[in-house]
Amino acid sequence: MLRAERGISRRELAQALGVHYQTIGYLERGEYSPSLHLALAIARYFEVPVEVVFSLDPFPRLGS
Repeated sequence: MLRAERGISRRELAQALGVHYQTIGYLERGEYSPSLHLALAIARYFEVPVEVVFSLDPFPRLGS
């Protein structure tokens, strides 16, 4: 949601984080759990606490 709200493409975010753009898609669909390092890097990129981006409880799907 943060990525879409800020108009950042998957490729742009992936490049900034040093991962493949498909990794961003897997994360967004909940098909991949990031390493702690990657989770913290994503939170830093968006300048938010890691809990804003990741949680043990599932987030509601966009549009629901």
